[in-house]
Amino acid sequence: METSETELMLKGYGLTTAEFTYRMPDFTRVLNTFVWQEYDLAPDHPRLFEFIEFWQREIEGPLHSVRFNHRKMIGPGEWRNVVGEFQIH
Repeated sequence: METSETELMLKGYGLTTAEFTYRMPDFTRVLNTFVWQEYDLAPDHPRLFEFIEFWQREIEGPLHSVRFNHRKMIGPGEWRNVVGEFQIH
């Protein structure tokens, strides 16, 4: 079963956004960009580096540069599961 985004955030994952700048395979002087987004763990970023390795192994366009940002959305101490209901008459 796939883990939900909320469960990942509670386990410490944050949203990582990366901008890949790469050279076109047939026109090496032309640069293009690709944006990638995934929930990942900082500071090691295993999913990001796994994608970079995939790119270098499988994609013909050589990488020029990679810029990324990581934002932790919520943490275990910031979220409470509340069971109950409050009614105003």
